[in-house]
Amino acid sequence: MAALESCALVEKVIVATDCEEIATVANGFGFSKTQIYYRQPENATDTATTESVLLEFLAASPTLLPNDVIVLAQATSPFTQTQHFQEALQQFLADKPDSTLSCVRTKRFFWNPDGTPKNYDFFQRPRRQDFEGELMENGAFYVNTVGGILKHQCRLGGKVGIYEMPEYSSVELDEPQDWLVAETLMQQHVLKTKSSRTVIKLFLTDVDGVLTDGSMYYAENGDETKRFHTHDGMAFELLRKAGIKTGIITSEQTELVARRATKLKTDYIFQGKRDGGKLAAAQHICQQENISMSEVAYIGDDLNCLELLQAVGLAACPANAVQAIKNIPNIVLTQKKGGDGAVREFVELILGRQ
Repeated sequence: MAALESCALVEKVIVATDCEEIATVANGFGFSKTQIYYRQPENATDTATTESVLLEFLAASPTLLPNDVIVLAQATSPFTQTQHFQEALQQFLADKPDSTLSCVRTKRFFWNPDGTPKNYDFFQRPRRQDFEGELMENGAFYVNTVGGILKHQCRLGGKVGIYEMPEYSSVELDEPQDWLVAETLMQQHVLKTKSSRTVIKLFLTDVDGVLTDGSMYYAENGDETKRFHTHDGMAFELLRKAGIKTGIITSEQTELVARRATKLKTDYIFQGKRDGGKLAAAQHICQQENISMSEVAYIGDDLNCLELLQAVGLAACPANAVQAIKNIPNIVLTQKKGGDGAVREFVELILGRQ
């Protein structure tokens, strides 16, 4: 779900289920694109096909147009990431096949029941590294149009394009023992890659909508107040103990934020930074600290944060950020909203990876 939610080319994510518990978990993430579709009992049996659910959903969605693109993603494939959806959709839109499926290239030698080889000559057995291998459907996802699915009554049809994924993504979670294999591969190929990224040396944050809930509170005398979360305050102390510099970059200009920055003991504070000012402020800090933007983590929630979020090594946004920010490729979407501990959640993720 998170991989689809973060894909800029995906406008809506539909979770098809008949289970209230699954629906509750899916809704609990607070994803803005995700909706629940409760499938009919006859298509929720052990023998029901995926096509039956897909066709049922299309029949119940009269506003969909024939050229609308549908991605059928299967939850049993745990290694599908945002970049795979993004690249496959870009390929689909550029090459214009009728449908596309995800595959892996397996370099295994196959045989027929009669003892004859299917894909190699055993008298001239190739080295595995020199063997081109064969494409195998990995079940991760399928791309088609509404019109194509209805025409062929199938997830695939017409001229089929291939999107190739890494070989380890062939593992599917069908049986309990599959989890053991998947966890090992996840540590080796996904989590290891994430943990090997550049170490974060500078943490920056926006204020309104991130350190606060975005609301404006005014007293009778016109004084403005903001609500901050104590867990976020502790996050800055944790960063200091880890030797990571901190800073606040905000579009607003208030004494209240200056006082909060003092209490948090931030190393830097820049106020009144609009348009490209936030990015310029971050670049100035990087110059001062002699670090690169790839060593910076930043959490923001609105369009005035977009440029900076796209430039840093690690970007995040709270659950209630605007959609354009959530659509930034590979952005970390916190489960908590701004002002409710989103900064603490992001900081704990950073420290866990360092």
